[in-house]
Amino acid sequence: MTAAPLLPTLAETLARARADLRIGLPVAVDGTLGAAVETLTPARLAALRALGPLVLALTARRAETLKIGPYDGDLVRLAVPPAADLDWLRAMADPARDLDRPMKGPFSAVRSGDATPARGLLGLAKSAQLLPAVLTVASPSPAGINQLPAGLLIEQLSREALLVPVAAAGLPLAAAPVARLHVLRPDDGGAEHYAVEIGTPDRDAPVLARLHSACFTGDVLGSLKCDCGPQLYAALAAMGEAGAGVLLYLNQEGRGIGLANKMRAYALQAQGFDTVEANHRLGFEDDERDFRLGAAMLRQLGIGQVRLMTNNPAKVEMLQRHGIAVTERVPLITPRNRHNTGYLDVKAAKSGHLL
Repeated sequence: MTAAPLLPTLAETLARARADLRIGLPVAVDGTLGAAVETLTPARLAALRALGPLVLALTARRAETLKIGPYDGDLVRLAVPPAADLDWLRAMADPARDLDRPMKGPFSAVRSGDATPARGLLGLAKSAQLLPAVLTVASPSPAGINQLPAGLLIEQLSREALLVPVAAAGLPLAAAPVARLHVLRPDDGGAEHYAVEIGTPDRDAPVLARLHSACFTGDVLGSLKCDCGPQLYAALAAMGEAGAGVLLYLNQEGRGIGLANKMRAYALQAQGFDTVEANHRLGFEDDERDFRLGAAMLRQLGIGQVRLMTNNPAKVEMLQRHGIAVTERVPLITPRNRHNTGYLDVKAAKSGHLL
């Protein structure tokens, strides 16, 4: 009998590697060891330095903030000075240090060799919701280090996760006494996502639906900095009044960068940067969410056509591209306040929201 069924698949190996980065362990990609700067310890920095010349990989967005040309297109690789310590590395990774430590150069970009391992490691750090800054060294990996092939890693990171229904039960809500909560789990080790089914939607007609990204600060704490909480409750109220609908709750906090990075972005906004600028300074794109999950969840629920409650045309386009017919875009406008007006203006000007 072969042991193959007991060995991890590529998706499972990637999930392990993501967890390794989060707890400070390095992973190996095509002969390159890489560790997330955010979770790196002095002892592991010293151990990596003993293996050879260190190279710091940053995304093009972070490089732009540091005035470094992204010689590898979507990223830059920088030779780490021999005297550089963990404080220097973290100042390179975290824009919170840009004001108190503005002088970090001069920089020496690495232009030779294959950037693919660094690209895979940065993608892995993003998927772990860590700052996208990875310390690398070309070296054989010690025993016990998780190893991934660069090409397959990048392909796996871009793959649409397979969602598996886990559990469902009735859940009476203030907005709709007849409701049911479905929990779906992705096969890539990522966070579970939820579908709130209001009433009994007719699968043969367009279903009133909303794709709602998790927002702990707005949905739970009632933050005034965004419109997430009011949109969530307005959507549930509209579905309750209509007697049927489905709200998909996607665990993609902070436009997919995670709550910790979202708080970092908020701190940057307090310095005067808008939402998009803050994300870029952190090294992320404007929006790191994967809305393909919404289409997959609707298919799991047997829903093929929706009246989508959204102000974001990108959600409409994404659903239609992945086989869900959007028969109508239903605006979801909520009241402004003095704390979120700038945020909403940026949504309209830079993200194309119809507000």
